[in-house]
Amino acid sequence: MKYKIYGGLMAIALAIGISSCSDDIPEQNILEEAGKMKIEFSFSHPDATRATETAFESGDIVGVFLCESHLPLETGGNVLNNEKLSFNGSTWATSLPAYWDRGLYNVYAYYPYKNNIESISDLSFEVERDQSGITSTGMNGYEASDFMFASGKSITASASPVPLSFKHIMSKLTIRLIKGEEYEGELPSTATVVLHNVATKATIDLAAGVATKDMYAEPKSIIARQASATSYTAIVVPQRIDNRVPLVEVIINDISYMFESKFQFKPGMHHIVSMVIEASPEQTKINIGGEITNWN
Repeated sequence: MKYKIYGGLMAIALAIGISSCSDDIPEQNILEEAGKMKIEFSFSHPDATRATETAFESGDIVGVFLCESHLPLETGGNVLNNEKLSFNGSTWATSLPAYWDRGLYNVYAYYPYKNNIESISDLSFEVERDQSGITSTGMNGYEASDFMFASGKSITASASPVPLSFKHIMSKLTIRLIKGEEYEGELPSTATVVLHNVATKATIDLAAGVATKDMYAEPKSIIARQASATSYTAIVVPQRIDNRVPLVEVIINDISYMFESKFQFKPGMHHIVSMVIEASPEQTKINIGGEITNWN
């Protein structure tokens, strides 16, 4: 049986053969009588500190695909095709109500939303090169770069919201600045931190939730976001840097402190690098710390 979405009263009327005199009957009642159920979702953000909290903000938009469980995910022809779900601060809603029949379904969700999905297995995505500022869409560059994914398989159609948990599929780098013994005075509360020689383009498999470095991407530089007085972060495409290259540059009072290294940015992993700032850039010490999964 081919399941369909029913989004308007006219479509329902044709589907179940009601007469025109029933137009004043609430659509929800008609749908319930026809065995249809409204599709609703509940999303949890990986940055939430408790299961009852969310790091999503009012106005955030998630893209959702929904297909019957025995069918492959396609760019079109699914039950839901890149459907926009907007968050109002407490619940998520489609622009128009959507309904499903009883059965089993697979659901795939991602954030941030993209208007045009040209490929399911090879979606082009690029992290922002300036993650310290605001993009043309109004999002900050860091958030716009943090591609997240959630999925559920063989979900039974229900009138209750489908709960889905998002995960980060990019990599995160935090650079911590530490005052060295030879550094005179205090470290300034602001600095410019730049990540060099990294690919910013990725291809994403929306069915698997996997991001891969674009094989044709050229090395670029990313301006990190300031997270605290001495901490800076950047979202990076998962990739391996096999040759020792200038990787992190910290500019303090017009003096450049450079960190050169090989590095592997792992998917969904938070990498931490500590830089001990001394009086001379040549004295800079580097400590590559641990890796954190399920980071926030």
